[in-house]
Amino acid sequence: MDTADRPGPAPRQGLRELKKQRTRDALLHAALELFTTQGYEQTTVDEIAEAVDVSQRTFFRYFAGKEEAALFTQRLTESQFLTAVRERPLHEAPLEALRRSVLESWDTIGEAIEAVIPIELHMRTLRLIESTPALLAVSLRRSVELEEEIAQVIAEREGLDVDGDPRPRVAVAVFGGVMRMTSRLWGQGEDIGVEAIRELTASYLGHVGPSLAETWRTE
Repeated sequence: MDTADRPGPAPRQGLRELKKQRTRDALLHAALELFTTQGYEQTTVDEIAEAVDVSQRTFFRYFAGKEEAALFTQRLTESQFLTAVRERPLHEAPLEALRRSVLESWDTIGEAIEAVIPIELHMRTLRLIESTPALLAVSLRRSVELEEEIAQVIAEREGLDVDGDPRPRVAVAVFGGVMRMTSRLWGQGEDIGVEAIRELTASYLGHVGPSLAETWRTE
């Protein structure tokens, strides 16, 4: 093969970025393992850094603190969900688009998570967030921000002014409430698998329409 056709060495910038990503992922993996095995409050940044054989200063190059590390993969799933909503066919009603987006996200999230940490560790971290008041409070605050982002997306796809028409925010508020409820119930159960939370989510979202539109009394 002609030397001109031979692939050259990987660019130095690319190698540096790859090394940085590996360091970040190693720190994240160590942090989540420590959080889920010995407790979030009980774990120190020094312990996380020591587990990866780096300095505390290195940890803070990648994460603002323990909180950011604990919620990192949750932010990743939120980003995937927003993308899924934007890509839903326009003929779907808003709540149906949200339902399909979340269920299909659970079908595909494994690949994105596995590129960073094992999916099993991610699921244990979700349980940790549900059971740790400090993390749950931050997660709930973020859910309010996320619901506003979703409402904006729904309004755009429906050709509505989100400030002039209340329906996008109402639909997202219903959806968000069901999602928080299913997360809490899943967090209290014994099965921490992806399929368990997906089935629970599908079941409860499937009851939204009938629950809101039908009479419940049987007399």
